[in-house]
Amino acid sequence: MSLSDWLADGTIKPQESNRTEISRLLAIVDRDLTDASVPGLSVDRGFATAYEAGLQLATIVLRASGYRASASAGGHHWRTIALLTELMGSEQSGRARYLDSCRRARHQADYDRTGVASADERAELLDDMRTFRVEVLDWLQKHHAELL
Repeated sequence: MSLSDWLADGTIKPQESNRTEISRLLAIVDRDLTDASVPGLSVDRGFATAYEAGLQLATIVLRASGYRASASAGGHHWRTIALLTELMGSEQSGRARYLDSCRRARHQADYDRTGVASADERAELLDDMRTFRVEVLDWLQKHHAELL
C-alpha cells in the first residue's frame, strides 16, 4: 500500500503541521531516548521506550510532510513506519523494516510476555534511533526548514 492508497481509504489524512508541533514531538523523542537509557530499567521497557522514540521520529516525518495517521483506523504505527521510505526516500527502506520488526517485538513485550529483547538489542535500537534523529533533523532542514 502507498500514501495515495491510504489517503483514498482515509487511514492517512492531510493535515498541516507547524513548528510548535514538531518541537513538541522532538521533545518526546529526546525524553524517550533518555528514558530508554535509565539504569535499572528492564531491558524490555528500555527497548519499548527506544522504539517509541523511533515511532515519534517517523511521526515527525509524516507530520512535516502534511499528513496524519488516523489512530481510530488501527495500524497507525505500521502505516507511519511504512511511509518512511515514500516520504524520506529509498535509503530508509532498511530502517522501516527494522522499525517494523521492533514494533512487533514491542507489542509482544507490552502485551504478551517478558524477555522479548536482549540488552544488545536494546542498545542497538537505542543507537540506531539516535542516528535516525540526526537524519530526521537533516531531512527537516533540507525539506521543511520552516518547521525547525
